[in-house]
Amino acid sequence: MPTSNAVDVDPLALEQQVCFALAITNRAVLAVYRPLLEPLGLTHPQYLVMLTLWDHHRSSDASQPMSVKQIASTLQMDSATLSPMLKRLEAMDLVVRRRSTADERATDVTLTNAGIALREQALAVPLAVVERLGVDLAELERLRDVLTRVNAAALAAGALQAP
Repeated sequence: MPTSNAVDVDPLALEQQVCFALAITNRAVLAVYRPLLEPLGLTHPQYLVMLTLWDHHRSSDASQPMSVKQIASTLQMDSATLSPMLKRLEAMDLVVRRRSTADERATDVTLTNAGIALREQALAVPLAVVERLGVDLAELERLRDVLTRVNAAALAAGALQAP
């Protein structure tokens, strides 16, 4: 029985593509999150915004609001994509958006009491995800670290820069 080596591997084979593995894993993992976030009334992108705001709320900068630009930068997202999401979160009484007093062109975002309280319910989400995935926590932490390094390398290579 012949053994395969690096010469036999087709570099264009679908199963060899990092982009394919990331894309299908992304869809599958987000599908695991969906039913866990439903009781919170959040979509996954909204959950990421709330995580960002909860982190900020727990930081030493908590007395200062976060700007839309800061949230967008943290999430590596375009402000135009983020704005409708923030509008929906405001309609849900989880955040308040206000014109910045320092720069009238900027919008500041703060958590409402309901937004702060929602964090308590959300505390169950990460453990439930780990349980549903059935993957060792240490392995998931290593994966997150590798993905963080890959993301940093992609950004250093010019990803997400305006053309």
